Amino acid sequence: MSQVSAAHTGPRLRAALDAVPRYRAGAAAPSEADAVGADRGYKVASNENPFPPLPGVQAAIADAAAGVNRYPDFGAEALLQLLSNHVGDDVDQDRIALGTGSVALLQHALEITCDDGGEVVYAWRSFEAYPILVRIVGAVPVEVPLDAEHCHDIKAMIAAVSPATRVVILCSPNNPTGTALSREQVITVLTETPSDVLVVLDEAYVEFVDEEQGIDAVALIEDYPNLCILRTFSKAYGLAGLRLGYAIASPRVAEALRAVATPFGISAPAQAAGCAVLAPAAAQELDRRIAHLTRERARVGAALGVAIASNPQGNFIWLPIGERAVAFDALCRANGLSVRLFPREGVRVTIAETPANDRLIALWLEFDRS
Repeated sequence: MSQVSAAHTGPRLRAALDAVPRYRAGAAAPSEADAVGADRGYKVASNENPFPPLPGVQAAIADAAAGVNRYPDFGAEALLQLLSNHVGDDVDQDRIALGTGSVALLQHALEITCDDGGEVVYAWRSFEAYPILVRIVGAVPVEVPLDAEHCHDIKAMIAAVSPATRVVILCSPNNPTGTALSREQVITVLTETPSDVLVVLDEAYVEFVDEEQGIDAVALIEDYPNLCILRTFSKAYGLAGLRLGYAIASPRVAEALRAVATPFGISAPAQAAGCAVLAPAAAQELDRRIAHLTRERARVGAALGVAIASNPQGNFIWLPIGERAVAFDALCRANGLSVRLFPREGVRVTIAETPANDRLIALWLEFDRS
């Protein structure tokens, strides 16, 4: 047996890791055994798409799987070409960078801009990954509280920008509150933030935004080359299990994002599935599903009334119920719903299968009367 000195403590890890929060995944659907009187459980904690894969996706994955003994296409050329046509007439491939989900691309955006001690400004509460990624790269998070309407406080965010600021993150629709930014708000940030600060607009839920709320952020990049837009295939397109996202930015920023990405990070099945969901065969069904989910969002919102944050624009709703959140989470779990709990703040619930939405409405009405 080898003799190991008692003083041997292993490798020295970065001190910054001590401050990194740990990501908490959404809870699985409660089992029937754990739910009282529920015929089945529903997971409504992770903003997943409740529908099966879009037409053509499973066949594309199966075909690609036959070649997984080989590396995937390094440049994902077929997918890039389809994305270039999909996001806008003026978006050449050199303005697009792919990543293993929009979260990975956000980390890359921080890696290309932040030195140790650089500041990253973002609204809070917002996506839980933001403080994690900021700390991982050795940057300093600057969290600006949401306003009374659960929206980004744009004036306060601009005021928080300092000479040390390297990135400003905007999340629209904001996760978990569902509130969306207007075009004027985004332009205000771009106009009043120094041009050498990268402004990241996280549009993970952009497909669910009502038409009258849309802002066509892609058109702003020409005038504001410090704007970087993040999007994902995980939500509307239903590819959460394959980890695929993309950024739209100036050629200089997109090239930098590609430079720090893991080589061959986008698997062949993910590339094939991405091509399949952008194909004409999937487009009509995608539109139908999005329309269904936004109608359900409106129905659930009307039933819950003033309890939810106003005008939700994602595929979820936010119940800002403060100290009551823990009790409502327990009631949901006991009745077959796994919601996303934010203790002492609120509960986020994904718009899911119609029976799951019906159960949510019934449970809230029961809870609100108690």
